Amino acid sequence: MEPDDSVNVLGTELSACGMDPVTGFFRDGHCNTCAADQGSHTVCAVMTAEFLAFSKYVGNDLSTPRPEFRFAGLKPGDSWCLCAARFLQAHDEGCAPKVSLEATHMRALDVVPLDVLQQHAA
Repeated sequence: MEPDDSVNVLGTELSACGMDPVTGFFRDGHCNTCAADQGSHTVCAVMTAEFLAFSKYVGNDLSTPRPEFRFAGLKPGDSWCLCAARFLQAHDEGCAPKVSLEATHMRALDVVPLDVLQQHAA
């Protein structure tokens, strides 16, 4: 799996999203992506209680620990590489989390318009 170029939505070098917990499709702390990343885990989002509840409600429980996957569960304030479509869905429902534009991969723009990401800039 060869990652795409590490460029953010601003056209500059992709910054780290989160190391505690370690995030990203490649679990490298960055929202890097590649052709195998079917979910486009490209939006660097800062978790909120509202978003975590929404995500659980729509079937992706990010807050419950899953030790079998070495996943402690996310809490408000954690940064995480979200699937671009889930971010857009949360935006449409009025509960999108804040976004680090510097750490959001340019491939997110295949799904989410830049102006929508900018509305939620951290």
